[in-house]
Parts: sequence; C-alpha cells; structure tokens
Amino acid sequence: MNNTLSIKSAVLVVIASIISAFLAGAVVLGLGLSNPDGPQKTYTFLSFIIGQSFMLVPLIWFLISKKQPILKTLRIRFVPVSTIYYTVLLSLGIIILSDELDKIIQMFIDAPEYVIDLNGLLKPESLLGYFLLFTAVVVIAPLGEELLFRGFFQQILEKHWKDVTRAVLMTAIIFSFIHMNPFWFVQIYILGIILGFLAWKTKSVLPSLILHSLNNLVALILSFTIDAEHTFYIWNGHIAPWILLIAVIFVVSGFKAINRDYSN
Repeated sequence: MNNTLSIKSAVLVVIASIISAFLAGAVVLGLGLSNPDGPQKTYTFLSFIIGQSFMLVPLIWFLISKKQPILKTLRIRFVPVSTIYYTVLLSLGIIILSDELDKIIQMFIDAPEYVIDLNGLLKPESLLGYFLLFTAVVVIAPLGEELLFRGFFQQILEKHWKDVTRAVLMTAIIFSFIHMNPFWFVQIYILGIILGFLAWKTKSVLPSLILHSLNNLVALILSFTIDAEHTFYIWNGHIAPWILLIAVIFVVSGFKAINRDYSN
C-alpha cells in the first residue's frame, strides 16, 4: 500500500461505498413498492443483497484507478487451519457472551418497538426467502463490511496513525454508526473492536469475516427462536451458567492461541 492512499481519500471511499449501498438497496425496494401485489419480503431481502454488494463497487473502482494490489490492500490472505479453528472457538464464546450482555441491557432498558417488530418483519414466507435472507445476512453483509472496514479503512488508519488501538477504536465506532441501531450500539461497537483486533493480529480479513458471519448466523437463528424460561441454553431469562462458563473457556482459549501464533 503506497502513500497515495490518504486518510481523506479512505474516508471518501467509505462514504461513497455506504451511499452506494443505500441507493442500490433503495432502488430494489422502490421496485417492490411499485408492485404492491408482489412478494414484498423477497424485494426486501434482494435489496439487502444488492445494496451490500454495491458497497464494494466504489472501493474496487478506487483501488483499480490507483493501481493498488487489491488482495494486499484489503488484507485478503489465507490463514492456517489452526487459526480458523481458534477463531471459531473465540467467535462462539463472544457471541454467547454478547447475547447475555443484550439480556442484561434489557433488564434496564426496554427494547424499542422497532427491535421487537424486526423479527416479524424479516421472517421469510418461503424457502426462497430463507435462502435470500441467509445470503444477505450471513454472506454478503459480512463480506462487504469486513473488506471495507477491517480490510481497507482500518489498515490505512493503522499505517498513517502508527497507533493500532486508535485505528481499531475509530473503525469500530464508524462501523457501529452505519448500522443505525442505537439500542444495539454498544454490542456492535464491542464486536467491531474484536473484529478489528482479529484483522490486525492475523494480518488477514478472513478471521474477522468468520466471526462476523457466525455472529449474524446465530443472531438470525435466535431471532426465529422463542425464548423459554428454562432450556439447556436459557435459565431464568438469561444464558445458563454452564453455557456462560463454556463461552468464557472458548474466548480465553481462542484469544490465547491466536496471540501465541501471531506473537511476532
């Protein structure tokens, strides 16, 4: 990555990418509204897929125009199988702990109506709908966001600021804001910090992509699951203590292993 990639140009690319995603998604939603008898949820899911896909268009165009090595500039690099294994362990632990954090927050702050209604609004009505929703939430969204934020933007901040912590925190806060969900802002911000750490530590966007995809997948599954008072996973409205213990073990094991393997 050469010096032609300034922080100013990176910010402009991020802004252009986000606007591109919203506009592309809005066009598809507009087509759905113009056809009120059509499958509205299908149009909604397609708007997610197309919008998130268009997020990468300004980024790729910029890198090509600047003659930048795309793989290197976006941190696209394979990692050992052991890294993938420990990333999955770390991810599962973080997702469970994040779920408990969400339940604790709801003890003090009631979830707003838009969060409560979200599950019903997004619940697919057909097999095609489930496939489109899965593709949008688990594949396309994590891919676009990780390449843009952890692969591209954070890496430029690291290079210019010479301060990894500051770069990770700034990328995470912008990542949180673009989700436009105040109720989940803290959870998304914490997730963004961990995603940034993984991308920086492993010098690859693949581990952060794994965590992001798994997080969205589990959130999707839980959104279609009715919480019971007592199950193997839920205990008195919270995550069961034995599940929390397993989550802590997963986080500690995954974190220590990744730090050990990338200590140099």
